[in-house]
Amino acid sequence: MARRWQDGWGQLIVYGDGQPGREAIALEIATSYRARTKGLLGRDSVDGVLLLSPANSIHTFRMRIPIDVAYLDRRLNVIAVRTMKPGRLGLPRVRARHVLEAEAGAMAGWGITAGVRVDVVAL
Repeated sequence: MARRWQDGWGQLIVYGDGQPGREAIALEIATSYRARTKGLLGRDSVDGVLLLSPANSIHTFRMRIPIDVAYLDRRLNVIAVRTMKPGRLGLPRVRARHVLEAEAGAMAGWGITAGVRVDVVAL
């Protein structure tokens, strides 16, 4: 199933541990080339999480803060979660179709780990 979102705002719903939608997180959606290229560049903090789609890798060159990165497959299952310092290049993930970015440490607090499923609700 192809996911088609537009640049804008929404909520990220986190599923896991057999619980229905246990977390709803403020979400910024970046699908246009311009929005994906800008990403979190120039920001000192992140309010919620940023979804880059389509994407299977990221870099943190010119970023000011370390970030958590979650790679999602086409069904929005989390493939891997990594924390990246500024000035790093993330390797592409073959099965990844989307990438989530948040402040370092935030994803663990939300329960976003490998194997968890998320959903996107555009507003």
